[in-house]
Amino acid sequence: MKKVLIIEDDMEIIHLLKIHLKDLGCEVLTANRGDIGFQKAVNEALHLVILDIMLPEMDGIEVCQKIRANDIKTPIMMLTARSEEIDKVLGLEIGADDYLTKPFSVREFIARVKAIFRRQKMDTVPPTTEKNPKLMEFDILSIDVDMRKVLLDGQKVELSPKEFELLVLLSSNPGKSYDRTKLLNMIWGYDFQGYEHTVNSHINRLRSKIEPDMSNPKFILTTWGVGYKFNEELAEA
Repeated sequence: MKKVLIIEDDMEIIHLLKIHLKDLGCEVLTANRGDIGFQKAVNEALHLVILDIMLPEMDGIEVCQKIRANDIKTPIMMLTARSEEIDKVLGLEIGADDYLTKPFSVREFIARVKAIFRRQKMDTVPPTTEKNPKLMEFDILSIDVDMRKVLLDGQKVELSPKEFELLVLLSSNPGKSYDRTKLLNMIWGYDFQGYEHTVNSHINRLRSKIEPDMSNPKFILTTWGVGYKFNEELAEA
């Protein structure tokens, strides 16, 4: 049975989410304050945290940061009434795995939760990669798949889980182009039209961390009219 923690101060939303999570066979824990939710996230063995941003005592951004600072890898789905892109980017940058803006459809919520649970059945590295060596080196970039460790010119690079999965997928198949919809489906596990910007924002943040020159990418290249690929010339060097 999957154990899910909802950290939300709106009782109507808690009730709605509990009904549908229990229909999926989940055990559901709740907290209506950020500080209480954080303690439960630390003390419970969870499969998913559903986290609102606007919370009393400790907001969702701080809760997410503290969960990740404690090296807890539990997937986090953030909820918020805010619609600004900056909030979404901030949530994803501090370690959230997914993001839903209120109001959201129950169908979409269920699809997102199922996608997260499907990924948990897999290895942390996408299983659809065509080759998956444990250690990959491309010029000054080194990727240790088992240790989930990335070095750039000998310096450790801090990547979010999705950034790491994107990097491993692309670098495992140098020269192969992936369109945004394909990446969305493979990494996030859902194929909703209109969410390709999620891929774009993750690629941009990944590039900002590993590319020596953002204006002239060396590792992750744009395939115009298609999507993205890893530079095959580095694999042949």
